Amino acid sequence: MIISAKAVKVGNNIDTDVILPGKYLVLTDPKELAKHAMEGIDPTFTQKVKDGAILVAGENFGCGSSREQAPIALKHAGVKCIIAEFFARIFYRNAINIGLPVIEYRGISEIVEDGDLLVVDLKSGTITDRTKEVVLKIQPIPKFILEILELGGLIEKLKQEVKK
Repeated sequence: MIISAKAVKVGNNIDTDVILPGKYLVLTDPKELAKHAMEGIDPTFTQKVKDGAILVAGENFGCGSSREQAPIALKHAGVKCIIAEFFARIFYRNAINIGLPVIEYRGISEIVEDGDLLVVDLKSGTITDRTKEVVLKIQPIPKFILEILELGGLIEKLKQEVKK
């Protein structure tokens, strides 16, 4: 599974209230949720990611309440993958469950600049910054998580299991 897109950077301690403000939790359509992704910190965010982006974040990304709508909003806004210094555990698992790849890499915020072209190879375990011509080695994603991501989320994976 190879993901290629430009980097869009955000800072540290981006909580789920910032990713998707609570007033939008009444929405159920992922496309409607996507319109409000990160609007509190960057009103132009959805324009930056609409053609596909890799979100690069600092420490503690996804902290706060365990709302599954936060990664759904990001995914449907155009975020193809999130690379952060580290994630809040519940956000990390919610992202995988909905089919949004998430990668922890210490120092990523100091290496990648906004707009850099990134290529992430989840199987081989590399992040390549094509703009800077830097290759970073990451922990390869376990096979069972890759299957979830490749099928578009845990529900799709379970549907495949039931068909067997």
